[in-house]
Amino acid sequence: MQSTMQLQGIDLAIIAAYLLATVVIGLYLKKRASQNLRSYFQGGRQLPWYMLGLSNASGMFDISGTMWLVTLCFIYGLKSIWIPWLWPVFNQIFLAAFLSMWLRRSNVLTGAEWIQTRFGNDLGGRLSHMVVVLFALISALGFLAYGFVGIGKFMEIFIPWEAVAPYVPFHVSEAYVPHLYGIFFTSIATLYVMLGGMLSIVWADVMQFTIMTVSAVIIAVIAMANVSPEALQAATPAGWSDPFFAWQLDLDWSALIHEVNDKIVSDGYSLFSIFFMMMLFKGVLVSLAGPAPNYDMQKILATRSPREAALMSGFVSIVLMPIRYLMIAGFAVLAIVYYQELDLVSGGRLDFENILPSAILQFAPVGIIGLILAGLLAAFMSTFASTVNAAPAYLVNDIYKRYINPQADNKKLVRWSYVVSVAVVLISTAIGLLIESINSILQWLVSGLWGGYVVSNVLKWYWWRLNGMGFFWGMLAGIVGALFFPPLFKSIYPNIAGDIVPLFVFPFLLLFSGTVCVLASLLSKAEDEQVLLEFYRTVRPWGFWGPVRARALAEDQNFAVNKDFKRDMFNVTLGIVAQTCLVAMPIFLVTGDYDSLIVATAVFLVLASTLKRSWYDHLPKDRNKKSALDDKRLEMQQI
Repeated sequence: MQSTMQLQGIDLAIIAAYLLATVVIGLYLKKRASQNLRSYFQGGRQLPWYMLGLSNASGMFDISGTMWLVTLCFIYGLKSIWIPWLWPVFNQIFLAAFLSMWLRRSNVLTGAEWIQTRFGNDLGGRLSHMVVVLFALISALGFLAYGFVGIGKFMEIFIPWEAVAPYVPFHVSEAYVPHLYGIFFTSIATLYVMLGGMLSIVWADVMQFTIMTVSAVIIAVIAMANVSPEALQAATPAGWSDPFFAWQLDLDWSALIHEVNDKIVSDGYSLFSIFFMMMLFKGVLVSLAGPAPNYDMQKILATRSPREAALMSGFVSIVLMPIRYLMIAGFAVLAIVYYQELDLVSGGRLDFENILPSAILQFAPVGIIGLILAGLLAAFMSTFASTVNAAPAYLVNDIYKRYINPQADNKKLVRWSYVVSVAVVLISTAIGLLIESINSILQWLVSGLWGGYVVSNVLKWYWWRLNGMGFFWGMLAGIVGALFFPPLFKSIYPNIAGDIVPLFVFPFLLLFSGTVCVLASLLSKAEDEQVLLEFYRTVRPWGFWGPVRARALAEDQNFAVNKDFKRDMFNVTLGIVAQTCLVAMPIFLVTGDYDSLIVATAVFLVLASTLKRSWYDHLPKDRNKKSALDDKRLEMQQI
């Protein structure tokens, strides 16, 4: 990559103005945020759902994910719209359809606190509580460590150390330049999060998403003005512009950019139908488990009501997908047609993940580079800040307040939140400084935690007989299995691409952790009837709740049993298709495939109209203002 300063004064001024604005927001909101833990970690539950939705979308518009998606669009074209189902991107549809409402009804501060409402406070409940806290903290530290180094490496491309070194009063080894940049940008993010909590995150995110929207539209317009459909067709292989696929991928780049074929083989996506089916199977189960204890869950818990929780989750896809894919498609088509002008060599080898930064340098004009970098920097800081805000919530609320100092007043709790925020960032920074030496271990930890999450967290919603011991041992078995199954599988099948090994391992992991989870539940006593009854009455899930449902009806014949399973699954199916249309439409627009754009738009409008009747019209109505005020007073008394 290039080593001379690529930014002009106006670009640097835009970036500096953005950074200053985030700090000002934190300072302005400090007083409101420091009233109590509810205000600090959830904005007092007074933020409107559309602002929380924009904030959540901004948090998902991260740099590393955007770089990956630009690479996918470059290589796989319209077929790349399916690959993010690995995450799975459609988990937001499950949340909007029913899970966000179930979660919000619990009226808790964190995911770990939620566990107590499901499993009580016996040994199993306490073990389950601790394993969720552990999950939340290690996954947060893992993300923060990788993000810390990632943002430094990204910004180093645009602000080379040679241009900065004369103004730094100490020597920095070349290997640690990205770490120094990372420390600088994460320090600013930490400052505004520490000062303003959830309030500053959401207001900063709204500003950040506005920047990203403007940047995405500009890049899309530049691409449409400089790349004709004919030029794009000549530069791509047959099938690139078709979202549908057969048994095999059948994309042959050998006559155009032969290195891309090697990338396809190394990715392991050649047998696309098998990959797609396994991805869908895993994605549905992961989505049914609900949100992990991270910033996504905290945004749901911060909404004002179950109705607004559902609206917030649905809004995320509507605002995120079209804007993000305008930018992704714009950079991808520019990079394809003007491939020879890009500098993709890094460390002596061709690295397709350099497409995004190289394309920014090559195609964005002066001023627009600063805007785009401010936007991508904002996206990083949004995700980083939300994670920094979520981690202390678990340590302060679920450890310090619960076990160490239950009588602590609000002032002390907020002060401890400041301390923990700084400590979490310092620890993740220390991990980031050693990232090369502990990379494989950290990868195993993070993938192990996520692998162990699925079965126990699916059953906690839908099966009454799951108890705290079953949840704990199921998660532990999943974590252990996810740590050891992938390397074992890789040793048996060394030719399988590393990125898709978790997909092949998933059924075995599911069987192993599921067996342990169910056996541990059945071999220990069921949860206290009153705990189960209170949870069922509050959350009102559907699923296998027969004995608890019977008792609830026996005590109250007017109890409203949840009979929405079929409608929820219908809405999920329509929602996934509609979300996929929102991904495909901006790509069709940028590539000039207007016939496909019209079809995708028509399908989306029909689905949206149907979802209006089958989902939106059935959302629970919010109670009147007097009832809301009564609930607010009760919450404040509990705090």
